[in-house]
Amino acid sequence: MTSEIAEVAVWRGDGVQVLRLARPEKKNALTGAMYRALADAIEAGDADDSIAAHIITGSGGVFTAGNDIGDFLATSRGTGDLSTDVVRFIRLLPVVKKPLIAAVDGAAIGIGTTLLFHCDLVYATPDATFATPFLDLGVTPEAASSLLMPQRMGYARAFAMLVLGEPVSADGAVVAGFVNAIIPAADLEKTALDAARRLAKKPPEALAVARRLLRGDASEILQRTDQEVSAFRERLRSPEAIEAFTAFFEKRPPRFDKSA
Repeated sequence: MTSEIAEVAVWRGDGVQVLRLARPEKKNALTGAMYRALADAIEAGDADDSIAAHIITGSGGVFTAGNDIGDFLATSRGTGDLSTDVVRFIRLLPVVKKPLIAAVDGAAIGIGTTLLFHCDLVYATPDATFATPFLDLGVTPEAASSLLMPQRMGYARAFAMLVLGEPVSADGAVVAGFVNAIIPAADLEKTALDAARRLAKKPPEALAVARRLLRGDASEILQRTDQEVSAFRERLRSPEAIEAFTAFFEKRPPRFDKSA
């Protein structure tokens, strides 16, 4: 069964729920409505005994370009507010009850990378690239990435990604420990589906307990998420962020005030 809400296509079958970002003409950049659709679908799948695992994937050769910059700019200028939908989604990630699998092809930018640190399995194609250019946009890390990325990758790699803004290749992501395997593009979704179907055959209570033990207490992650949200909201309305978003749309380098 397939349905589509707010450019997120949802397919359910064989104990698996697949969430496909379906905005390829905008490189699957996430809008507030898309965050809401993702959160609704994950919560519905978690509450459905027939669903054993979730898969998130992209379309058009792109995972996601991250948050829609237009929404960021509107929020910065006070003409929009995407915070409710975004915060709901990122606070849901640490407490998803059923295994979360990502199938990544092409660019995974911003939230497209940080959400992977909440996934139980991540598969990527050789063309996958990962980047978290938050500082370049005048904002700060989100989705508890300031906690989870140093834990998983080590401080040096996390600093290079989150602060210096260095992208990471598929091979680099495997070495850094947040991608399980590199899969040919033609086999990517099949690999993710096969893994999800294998999980669907496991004893559900034992699966839930094992996953809970492996993931540990989510309270520290949620606390860091809230700290990041506070900082991110403040930065969104800063002159630096407004200049960065404006420069993005005007296709020019940003001009930051160095006197501060």
